[in-house]
Amino acid sequence: MALKRINKYIAESGITSRRKAEELILQGRVSVNNKVIIELSYRINPDRDEVFIDGERVKTIKNAYYLLNKPKGTISTTNDEKNRKTVVDLIKTRENIYPVGRLDYNTTGVLLLTNDGDFSNLLTHPKNKVPKTYEVKLDRQLDEIDKKELLKGVFIDRRRGKFVKITFANPKNRKVVEVEIVEGRNHFVKRMFEALNYNVKSLNRKSFAGIKAGIPLGTYRKMNKSEVQKLIKKYS
Repeated sequence: MALKRINKYIAESGITSRRKAEELILQGRVSVNNKVIIELSYRINPDRDEVFIDGERVKTIKNAYYLLNKPKGTISTTNDEKNRKTVVDLIKTRENIYPVGRLDYNTTGVLLLTNDGDFSNLLTHPKNKVPKTYEVKLDRQLDEIDKKELLKGVFIDRRRGKFVKITFANPKNRKVVEVEIVEGRNHFVKRMFEALNYNVKSLNRKSFAGIKAGIPLGTYRKMNKSEVQKLIKKYS
C-alpha cells in the first residue's frame, strides 16, 4: 500500500480534522510503532504501521457522508445535555458522524453530516466562502432601502456583514425572502434582519454548497461519491 502522510491518516480515521491532527503531532501526542513523531511530513504504511494518539490506537474507518433535511426541534450536535433530539439521532448508521456546521434548533433544511474531518473543515472554513441559501419569512414586508442596506452591509458585533444576494419568489410578497450568504457566524441571518428591526418568523436552508435537499423534511440520504468529490475538488 502507498505511504500516507500521518496527518491525513489521522483525519481519515474520523477522529479529528487534518488541522487538529497537525496540532496533536506538534504537541508530541502522536506516536508510530512506539516512537513519538513530531514531523508533519512523516509518512506511514497503513497496512504495517501502528499509530497512537495519547496511547490509544488509531484505526481507519470508512468515510460516510449524509444529507439530512433537518426538521424543527432538533439540535445540530452529536449529543445534548438536556436530552433533546439531535440530528444524529435521525440517521441510522454505525459510523460516528457529526454535523458539518450547524442549524439552529427551529431552523430547517439542508444539513450535511460526516465522519470525515477534512471534508467538514473544507466546507466550514471561512476562507472558502461556501454559499448557503435560506428562505426567510419575516414579520413585515422587506423595504427596498433595507434590502440595499443588507446587500451593502450592516454591523453586527462591530463587524460588517452582508448578504450576497436577495431575491423574492413572489415580488408582491416581500415577507418571504431568499438570501444567499457566505458567512458562518452564529444566527447570522436572524441577526442581520434584527439589526434593521425585522423579526424572522421561520428559516429554512434551501441549499448548502450548491447541494439542495430534494427529499422530504425529516428524512435523509447517503451522498454519492460524485457529489462528495465535486465538493472536495471545488473547495480544495
